[in-house]
Amino acid sequence: MKDRGFFTFLKWKLSGQINYYSKEENNYLPSVVPEPLKHIQSLGNADFILWVGHNTFLLRINGTYWITDPIFNKKALIVQRNTPPGISLNDFSALTSSVNVIITHNHYDHLDKYSIKHLPTNAHYIVPMGLKKLLQDWGKTNIIELDWWQNTILDKIRIVCLPAQHWSKRITQSTNSTLWASFMLVAPYITIYIGGDSGYFMGYKEFGKLFNIDYALLPTTAYQPRWFMHYAHMDVNEAIAAFKDLRARYFIPTQWGTFQLGEEPPGFPALELKRKIANDKLNPEQFIIMNIGEVRILTHK
Repeated sequence: MKDRGFFTFLKWKLSGQINYYSKEENNYLPSVVPEPLKHIQSLGNADFILWVGHNTFLLRINGTYWITDPIFNKKALIVQRNTPPGISLNDFSALTSSVNVIITHNHYDHLDKYSIKHLPTNAHYIVPMGLKKLLQDWGKTNIIELDWWQNTILDKIRIVCLPAQHWSKRITQSTNSTLWASFMLVAPYITIYIGGDSGYFMGYKEFGKLFNIDYALLPTTAYQPRWFMHYAHMDVNEAIAAFKDLRARYFIPTQWGTFQLGEEPPGFPALELKRKIANDKLNPEQFIIMNIGEVRILTHK
């Protein structure tokens, strides 16, 4: 991606943005499902996925717990949450003392210091190249750092680090000095793609050829204005195209409804996706648009 720099960002912010959205579109947010811990406890040993919010998903696969890009904080750097986390840190701690943590990249809405520090002390972390040192500075020790196409095995599940079309930067880390990635979780009977942040690119077709994917967690956020966002973020049309390229059974949209990071209202991507499904006569059973705190049993062929 061409380095646009701060002045391009300033151009966007000072460009006289016009709110083209209706009252419904501006106000729409996912519902918040109460008492997720009780729901989980009622499932017995079933595999499940729970949407905590944004790109944070809690999964249980074959008895082991996984969490993606955990952010329980009230804000991502300076951007405030619009919806609370779907499960509290206290309930999460009561649920399990052991978890595998997948970090896709270092942006503040995906890598949150407060949340990392409040996860179980014996958590295992899988991170892209360059992020191990930062987590060590935060007191973490069980860290596996992967380059694109490298893989590792934890709790009998293979984790494959895959390319994504994005970028990285933190206040303490310069632009693109650490890697960004997507990940494939390959269990004996289920395969889940964790898309992280990405623009639309040819990698999705490649992944669809190499893996038999059950669930695709794909980003639908921060895609307006297109002139500024198109390289690093997919709009709804592109996310659907990526889903088709992946040949996955189910599409779970991620990152909508928590933070407003683009010009579109935080809940708008879900409304646009629902309209697209209806207008294009797509199979609605393939699209799982979750609510905050909602628990879904994971099924496999």
